[in-house]
Amino acid sequence: MNNDFEIENGVLVKYHGEGGDVVIPEGVTRIGAYAFSVCTSLRRVVLPDSVTVISRKAFDGCFMLTDITLPEHITRIEEYAFYECSGLMHLTIPDSIVSIGEGAFLDCTSLSITIPETLQNIGYNAFDGCKRIIRKNA
Repeated sequence: MNNDFEIENGVLVKYHGEGGDVVIPEGVTRIGAYAFSVCTSLRRVVLPDSVTVISRKAFDGCFMLTDITLPEHITRIEEYAFYECSGLMHLTIPDSIVSIGEGAFLDCTSLSITIPETLQNIGYNAFDGCKRIIRKNA
């Protein structure tokens, strides 16, 4: 078992590793609140297909994070999940996403983000400070 991850009932509660490139174990269904918060050495994250929710402030303050690929079945990104991830450059939101919380990508100043037309709920200031927002057709 990998001691870098504290996982309870499918929720990645806390990351205790050194950062860099991180592969989250299969079977994790949710990235918990503050799980990677202010992990300033985090550069790349690979999420398993089992993840459906990224909780509030899960990656906030991870300003060195440059790459994360969202799984096809993810449905929700909660409040301030990627707040101040200023190193994040490109992200495509899958069609499965129905809700993006308040300030989810606030101050992601390098981010060009593509969002689907099918997105139902976008919270206040969800994309404020992003470099570019592209709305893709369904």
